[in-house]
Amino acid sequence: MNQRPVVLIVDDEIANIEMIGAVLEDDYEILFARSGNQAIEIARKTKLDLILLDIVMPGLDGYETCRLIKQDPKLADLPVIFTTGLDSVEYEVQGLAAGAIDYVTKPVQPVALRRRVGNHVEMKQMRDRLTSLAMVDPLTGLGNRRMLEAALEEEISRMARESQWLSMILVDIDFFKQFNDIYGHLEGDKCLQAVAKAIGAVMRRGSDHCTRFGGEEFACVLPKTDLAGALHIAEQMRRKVEDLAIPHAGSKIGPSVTISSGVLSRYCERGMTIPSWIESTDKLLYESKNLGRNRVTGRVIGLI
Repeated sequence: MNQRPVVLIVDDEIANIEMIGAVLEDDYEILFARSGNQAIEIARKTKLDLILLDIVMPGLDGYETCRLIKQDPKLADLPVIFTTGLDSVEYEVQGLAAGAIDYVTKPVQPVALRRRVGNHVEMKQMRDRLTSLAMVDPLTGLGNRRMLEAALEEEISRMARESQWLSMILVDIDFFKQFNDIYGHLEGDKCLQAVAKAIGAVMRRGSDHCTRFGGEEFACVLPKTDLAGALHIAEQMRRKVEDLAIPHAGSKIGPSVTISSGVLSRYCERGMTIPSWIESTDKLLYESKNLGRNRVTGRVIGLI
């Protein structure tokens, strides 16, 4: 069953929340907030599809709340509809200038409100699907390089705030050029799909990220995972790929396809950069290759 879209109703008057909620509750998961600050806090912690926002509220008014939402890169695409008793073109223009996508006056007309909310939620979900497709590798179904960089940026920032471990694994299929030369690119694609499925199966936590880095390389981002945990995961991946027993006559280390991995772990601190994480993990991957391949090399690195 598909999860229902989530709508946040923001109003300092409980009666208004109850009235609007009654109009929408059959089709949406309803959350509510009674202030602008509370609304922003909920939006940052919850995956919302739309906000219905009152204008006249104590503390942050609706205009300022909307502006703050639109200034947050993680919330900027969230559609906001003003629901207000301020019924004039001047107020509506001001609301649209603050970043709202629509403006509805009270008392709301149930049929019109449902239609407007439905249209904007549908457009939001369509944009989300397109964004998701832009971050997925079509061959393997894993995230692509763009998703890797987005995940790294988010997790470096999040783990730095929480003073937590972050680990990264870079995986390379050994002698993959020779595999393509011998078996052809169609079989090469099948090999990539099988390896992607095997390493992806090891990533069981929803917070972990597994992506195709490019070519025959894969990258995994593991928040709240120290070196011992990341090495264990990388070794599980190595064994799962070895257990596939995909014939590889061009390999110099065995009869079947194998992988080599580099593992980087450290406590996160502010100021760390995505290129430095990738470069440092790549060096550990090349250590695995230089040591004979079909192995895992990991290290806790100092300040990156």
